[in-house]
This record gives sequence, structure tokens and C-alpha cells, in this order.
Amino acid sequence: MKFPKPYADFVQRFRVPGGFLLLGSFLALSQPTMQSIAYGIPVSLVGLLIRVWAAGHLAKNEDLAQSGPYAHVRNPLYLGSLFLAGGLVWGSQSSLVFGIFAGAFLLIYLPVIQLEEEHLRALFPRYGKYAERVPALLPRLGGKGSPKHFRGELFRRNKEWKAMLGYLCGLLWLVYRAL
Repeated sequence: MKFPKPYADFVQRFRVPGGFLLLGSFLALSQPTMQSIAYGIPVSLVGLLIRVWAAGHLAKNEDLAQSGPYAHVRNPLYLGSLFLAGGLVWGSQSSLVFGIFAGAFLLIYLPVIQLEEEHLRALFPRYGKYAERVPALLPRLGGKGSPKHFRGELFRRNKEWKAMLGYLCGLLWLVYRAL
């Protein structure tokens, strides 16, 4: 689906304030149980692992990432975030929170992904060939990327610890609400 550029530009600027609205809905509407939290944790951990793996292969605006998870999916950080948030939403046990998060992904994050891919096409001439080979969000198995390995300095530079900290805060909130 192609979003009109003015809309995509608007939601890209709205992404951070929109994140606070998502957080508020999560905090206010969550009705977790220890069982719902337990079911959500593995989903979120998959998301965290995807994000960590991706962050160690991403040199933003310096090189076109094609190794690690980027050999299987063009947007592994967003895919990881989807799993990460999905586990928290599952743990929240709220269909309203699910609807809000699903709507935000479809109406905010998909247009942002589109803009980021336009930026990458302009920055890296070989991005078009890469995009033909590798799907945007639904990973393909068996993809062959570059032979580069995970680099801890990229993981640190990309500040992926913030996603981990955010997840732990969300998880602690759910546990607090469930008790």
C-alpha cells in the first residue's frame, strides 16, 4: 500500500507524540493477569532478539545493511518492535489496547517505513535491487546477505538498550497491574 507523501510526512512528525498516546492507552487500559503476561513474554522476547540482532548489523546512513536479519527482511527493527509491542499488548489483555496498537502500526508506522525506504533509495543506489530480493516485513527464510557479522559497537551506537529498558518498564507495569 502506498501512502500519499503529505500524509506520510505528517505521521512521521506525529510518531513521537503518538507514541505518548500509545503509552497512555497502554497504562490506562491494561487489565493483565499473570497468565496473560506469561503468554506475552516469549512474544516480546522474540521481538527483543530481532531488534538486538538488527542493531548489530545497522550502520545508519553509512552502509546498506544486508547482513544478519537484513538478509531476510528489510525492516527487522520494525518487525522486532511489532513482536515486542505484541507481547506487551497480549499481556495487557485488552482488546481496546490491541485495536489502538494495530491502528497505530497500520496508520503511522507503515507510512513511516515507506518514507524511510524512499530515503534509503536516494542514499544507496543499490537499494532497489535489495528491495526486489528481500521482503519489507514478512521475512523470507534462506536469504543470503553479505557475510558481515554482528558488531557490538553498532549495537551500542544504535542505543538498543533503550528498547530493552522500555520493555522492562512495560512488563513491570503489567505485573504491578496484575497484582
